[in-house]
Amino acid sequence: METNRLRTDKISMLNTLKDEKKTPRVILDSNALFVPLQFKIDIFKELDTMLDRNFEPIIISPVKNEITKFAETGSPKMRKNASYAVKLAEKCTLIEVDEEQGSADDAIVKAAHDLHAAVFTNDAKLRKRLRNINVPVIYVRQKSRLEIDGRL
Repeated sequence: METNRLRTDKISMLNTLKDEKKTPRVILDSNALFVPLQFKIDIFKELDTMLDRNFEPIIISPVKNEITKFAETGSPKMRKNASYAVKLAEKCTLIEVDEEQGSADDAIVKAAHDLHAAVFTNDAKLRKRLRNINVPVIYVRQKSRLEIDGRL
């Protein structure tokens, strides 16, 4: 009886882990939200095709605040682009993080590590920091397609 209960618990735990692996998480940096305007790439469609499965797009609160600030105080062109980025961000799951820990990049690194999520960014310094801690990084390649560096 006890053996059967332990076995059932192990099976349910394995199924839970499998379910988590089925839906990869992708944290979007602010510059990733400007990719559709800059390079005419549908990021959600491309990510879905590249990952070959459904994924959960995530945006963290410092990134959302950053693009909202651009939409309110930037140049007219920046305000227009940032407004579009804010609309794209609404399609993502918002995760509130403590903003006192430094820059948005620091928050992305910490969130990616804690959530075991890939990060979509074109920022070279951030990409290097993420690769140093073995976080998969998605970026624009040759201004026409997305590429992933690392494994999900």
